[in-house]
Amino acid sequence: MIANIVLEFFLKGGPVMWPILMSALVAVAVVGERAFWWCRESMKRDPQKLIQILAALENKDTTAATKIAEGSDDPVVRVIRHGLEHVGHSHGSLLGALQLAAGIELKRAGRFLTVMDTLVTLAPLLGLLGTVTGLMRAFLNIGSAELSVSAVTGGIGEALIATACGLGIAIFSLIPFNFFSARLTQLQFDLETAATNVEVMVMAVKAKPEK
Repeated sequence: MIANIVLEFFLKGGPVMWPILMSALVAVAVVGERAFWWCRESMKRDPQKLIQILAALENKDTTAATKIAEGSDDPVVRVIRHGLEHVGHSHGSLLGALQLAAGIELKRAGRFLTVMDTLVTLAPLLGLLGTVTGLMRAFLNIGSAELSVSAVTGGIGEALIATACGLGIAIFSLIPFNFFSARLTQLQFDLETAATNVEVMVMAVKAKPEK
């Protein structure tokens, strides 16, 4: 019963409903995948281990800090571990390693955000296109020799259905997009803060070697 109503509603929306349907499917898939990914990443965060690593570096014990960082799934700790593996090299190598590792983590975290941003803009435009085509069909029927009320109202209904669906997809995509963007910004801040702390502490170790 419900399926028949939905199908009838979909068909009344006109041909523009097909790209709108594709946009809806992509939106659901992307939002679901990103929600699962961020939930899993939140469970991997280990601030206590990060504190232990920074404490070891503060005591000028890079070896202990590297051991503490091993095997962690925390993205911030992974970046630090990657940087500590280059402590024996030049300052540029350490900084480059931290930047490279942070870039990889941010790329993973920002995956599909461009798709969501596109859907936020594309879905209302598709709805607007459906509005235009629906009104065009309604006005063409008004100008025809045989005026049919059902044909005119059908065109107006097509316009309204397409607009409502397009706006619905945009709203559904916009809220998660802003949320995931905020999480990405926070992760970037955490990575930059951790990388700066490691860089400063490692430079302090090199400047004041233990006797």
